[in-house]
Amino acid sequence: MVLGGIRGWQRRNWRDRSKAERVELQSVITWCATIWVFELTWLALPVADGVRHRPVPLVLGGLLLVVGALQCLAANRLARPALDQYLGRGALPARALRPSLVLLVLALVLPMVLALVGGIAPWTARLAVGAALLTFGLLYGLLVTVPVLLRRSALLAAVLMAASALAFRTALDVLMTGLLVVFALAMSLLAARCGAWTLSVLWEAERARETEARLAVAEERLRFGRDLHDVLGRNLAVIALKAELAVQLGRRGRPEAVDQMVEVQRLAQESQREVRAVVRGYREADLGAELAGAQGVLEAAGIDCAITGSATGLPAPVQSALGWVVREAATNVLRHGDARTCAIALRTEDGRAELSVENDGAPGPSGGGPGSPGGGPGSGLAGLRERLAELGGALRAGPVDGGRFRLTAEVPLRPAGTTETARALSEVTP
Repeated sequence: MVLGGIRGWQRRNWRDRSKAERVELQSVITWCATIWVFELTWLALPVADGVRHRPVPLVLGGLLLVVGALQCLAANRLARPALDQYLGRGALPARALRPSLVLLVLALVLPMVLALVGGIAPWTARLAVGAALLTFGLLYGLLVTVPVLLRRSALLAAVLMAASALAFRTALDVLMTGLLVVFALAMSLLAARCGAWTLSVLWEAERARETEARLAVAEERLRFGRDLHDVLGRNLAVIALKAELAVQLGRRGRPEAVDQMVEVQRLAQESQREVRAVVRGYREADLGAELAGAQGVLEAAGIDCAITGSATGLPAPVQSALGWVVREAATNVLRHGDARTCAIALRTEDGRAELSVENDGAPGPSGGGPGSPGGGPGSGLAGLRERLAELGGALRAGPVDGGRFRLTAEVPLRPAGTTETARALSEVTP
């Protein structure tokens, strides 16, 4: 039960995300975890170990620990909205930052007061100040521009160095306080802002790929439209003219009207054959091109893809059917699994062509993964089974040993099993 819940959470929050979304989620988790690491190592442990066991220091130290924990919680809560504002996906209201500012002031004042009353050592107070600056800086670095961040950091450094001169009373402590501000500024720029900039570049590339895909679809639609126009344009114009001529001849009782209608019928049948040829060529999938395309797409997604066998010499119907299998299998590996390797093997023996696609990203039983038959007839693996059945072939898909998933398609090289119904459909349906 517990393992099922963990797998479900992993699927919802990791496997079902795109690669860009996974990188963003990992970055947000890293920022949130970094805040708690600094809070634990720079504030909680030193203060808990170094606070003087007197009433006032104990109360102030406990209050400082509570403020530090609240500061981390506030920063974690605002991490995603701050990143959304940096990436231009939303705006964080100014009032949302007020609790974090109040907690920052408390987290900076309490260590100074503790040091003044002799409750903690100066180095412990400096670490507490650094933890407060880092917790707030990793968030604030995403919300303002770099010049604004530099100016406000310089002003804060001057204020903290003046306060440390009163609390610590040594030049070295004042210098170390200034270096802490510089370190917090560097972390804000490098860890937060540079990471967010990398994410913005990644999302820009993702949008560019989506735009490229849409343009490719639009270009293919234009090409298909041009082909149909070239095929039908002239014939339809001639049919219209001859039909009009036949009408005029028929009204006059001329026998030539029958000849014109016979010519209209011939042109219509010819146009039907030409349209069918265009659509058939558009629908056919070239196996060699599909194998090369699948390998390129999978390797671009970080999946090692090895291909054995060649499509040379296979009949055109067999290549078309297996090409659709390769296309669907590669899509399912990218969409449903979490594969690292994929092996595609093509071989011919005993008058049959066999194609197998095996990967190591088999999903859970409820994941709707590569083995899922799709949404119904004509979609997913169900659609592939229909295509292969027309040629007398078969499709098998399911998990195998070692957490792998295998899809196997078999097609006879001389498909004699095409029924009369299939022939009739191929003649009538474009």
